[in-house]
Amino acid sequence: MPATFVVVPMWQGSVSVRAMSHADGAIAILGDLPSSATELVEVPVEAGEALGTGVLRYSTVLRVRELTARALGHVSDLAITIGGDCGSSVAAVAHASARTGGDLAVLWLDAHPDLNTPESSPSGGFGGMTLRAITGEGAEGLTLDESTRIPPDRLVLGGIRAIDDEERRFIDEHGVSVLTVEDLSDPTVVIAALEATGASRVFVHVDLDVLDPSALAGLSYPMPFGIASPELTALLRAVVARFPLAGGAIAGFAPGSLEAATDDLPTILRLVAALTSGVSADVD
Repeated sequence: MPATFVVVPMWQGSVSVRAMSHADGAIAILGDLPSSATELVEVPVEAGEALGTGVLRYSTVLRVRELTARALGHVSDLAITIGGDCGSSVAAVAHASARTGGDLAVLWLDAHPDLNTPESSPSGGFGGMTLRAITGEGAEGLTLDESTRIPPDRLVLGGIRAIDDEERRFIDEHGVSVLTVEDLSDPTVVIAALEATGASRVFVHVDLDVLDPSALAGLSYPMPFGIASPELTALLRAVVARFPLAGGAIAGFAPGSLEAATDDLPTILRLVAALTSGVSADVD
């Protein structure tokens, strides 16, 4: 089965001082993807307004959600979304969920659970609300609907190292599976957690800050004690060997400059190759 790469150079969901670098990061990755199997979403340049929603830059985040959904609507096979910040994964999961009739687990590899709401978020950044929106909760127009949302018992979080109070409450209330960085080093532990969801297909989201900062310089939210690049690559290969991949996303690349991106791209492209190792599309 072929894969299509949908590149979304979205930065508006981030509140990092390097937020706009997420757009540069997505474009840098785009340069090494097969052009015949890649579609670029034209993200608006304006920041956007909150419009009373509690979501910073809501108007543009909503527009990007719509544009990404439109682009994915033209993809009948597997889609791998390349962000940008994590907000680009909302439309990507919706696409995968629709393709599988909801028979889908989400493996969320990230230093943060991204489970805040507009009311609980300490920053108002949509990136920190992305997974909550995928479960169907959040600002109007940004959440998945009843037919595509992913219930909490289908979520597996991996590598989480910073959890806000509301995120912890949600995890505890719903019994969301949370795996440590050490757990990620053993693919059998991750596969068992995914099997326990009862889903037969998987969507894999990789925020690059799940990596240890020593592995990648271009991180907007570097957090120590993350997973090493070879271990993450091995994990992705093991997961897609066990489960049919319904969709995937790589987000969070924020290089200091396009020139600086060059040093990090080999690591990122190995992750892309691992994520697509079960399909016929390869990175150039």
